[in-house]
Amino acid sequence: MGSGMIPVRGYAGHRVAVLGLGRSGLTAARALRAGGAEVVCWDDGDVGPAEAEGFAVADLRRDAAWEGVMALVVSPGVPHLYPAPHPVVAAAQARGVVVDNDVGLFFRSFGDADWEVMERMPQVVCVTGSNGKSTTTALIAHCLTAAGRPVQMGGNIGRGVLDLEPATDGQVVVLELSSYQIELARALAPDIAVFLNLSPDHLERHGGIGGYFAAKRRLFAEGGPERSVIGVDQAEGRFLAGQMREVAENGDPVIRIANSVQIKDGWSVFARKGFLAEWRRGRQVAAIDLRGVASLPGAHNHQNACAAWAVLRALGLGPRQIEEGLRSYPGLAHRSQVVAVRGGVTFVNDSKATNVDAAAQALRAFDRVRWIVGGEPKAGGIEALAPLFGKVAKAYLIGAAGDAFAVTLGAVPHEVSGTLEVAVAAAAAEAEPGDTVLLAPACASFDQFDSFEARGDAFVRLVEGLV
Repeated sequence: MGSGMIPVRGYAGHRVAVLGLGRSGLTAARALRAGGAEVVCWDDGDVGPAEAEGFAVADLRRDAAWEGVMALVVSPGVPHLYPAPHPVVAAAQARGVVVDNDVGLFFRSFGDADWEVMERMPQVVCVTGSNGKSTTTALIAHCLTAAGRPVQMGGNIGRGVLDLEPATDGQVVVLELSSYQIELARALAPDIAVFLNLSPDHLERHGGIGGYFAAKRRLFAEGGPERSVIGVDQAEGRFLAGQMREVAENGDPVIRIANSVQIKDGWSVFARKGFLAEWRRGRQVAAIDLRGVASLPGAHNHQNACAAWAVLRALGLGPRQIEEGLRSYPGLAHRSQVVAVRGGVTFVNDSKATNVDAAAQALRAFDRVRWIVGGEPKAGGIEALAPLFGKVAKAYLIGAAGDAFAVTLGAVPHEVSGTLEVAVAAAAAEAEPGDTVLLAPACASFDQFDSFEARGDAFVRLVEGLV
């Protein structure tokens, strides 16, 4: 990849403030500057990285800093509404300054005059959902690449949206978008939008489950995609599919996907007992066996495969091309990642299972599990996982959640290991052939690690260090 970026349109000669100087904030500042904006940066922590690149820095908590500011660009981690707006966001709102984020800037800046002369218009695919969006995004991008189609991937995975290259002829840009990113973006214009599922997560940031669903729904209601790929295993997805069905005239604007029901009307892709089937107008048009695809274990990954299949069909790929892509997909790090198989014991890194739903999917995918679990707990702990405790040969508890989780586990064999090192050593020593040693923490990592990636990398190192 080159080191291009997408210059932001519409702010040339105007002052724009950027709040939050992590990866997406700094990228937004660069893209604004490339588009001719006068950028002023602020962060509650370290402003050094912005100063090092020659950006003006001003404390946006002070009135004087707002002189002439036309817009405020906010990083995804900064609350703008619930539980309460960040003081700088509140200041912008009080002054009538437009508040946006990098995703909004991307959609207002991505299309340009060069597109008129292209044979095939570039297309943008956006993927959202509580669980599975990274895998689905990566799977779509992998299958397009395998089929020889030009593709870029970014958003919540890989590169920030404004760090992508300007589009080329016929290119597909596949973006993973979180609810935070969608909620604040002022412009949304996906060609194809994907809604996978909804489970309680980030509720404090959205004022409850209704706000969380509303944030994701904006990608469809305000994005107005040509095609919507919607998981209908839950009430919210069925509602959304019904809403999007009426709008379009171009035949089958909605492709419904499922892994709990068969859908044989309209355009649908569903998985049952390891087989994926695509139906159109009351007849089956394609089917493949997913059980041999090692990088996509378990029903939740079969849902991801259905979503990818639907998007790729909408982009014009044939069933055989897609099947070849699925079979060669290497899998994502930290997501059902098979790290090693030793003496009949499989070691799986699912460090990205940071909530109960994701951990449930990981547990469902394997039979006899030596479960490494814990970290910084979320509300409700692991009580919701009790129906799956029968799969657990033994649990090894790490981090701040250890003692509380021990109480929940009750009679399930467990030990409070404390650290990942102790847990991996104990699980490996006690595992029998056929067991799976699974890191699926059901927790945030921040008590002991900087990120779920750092936690997963540590697990991989420990497993590789076993003799």
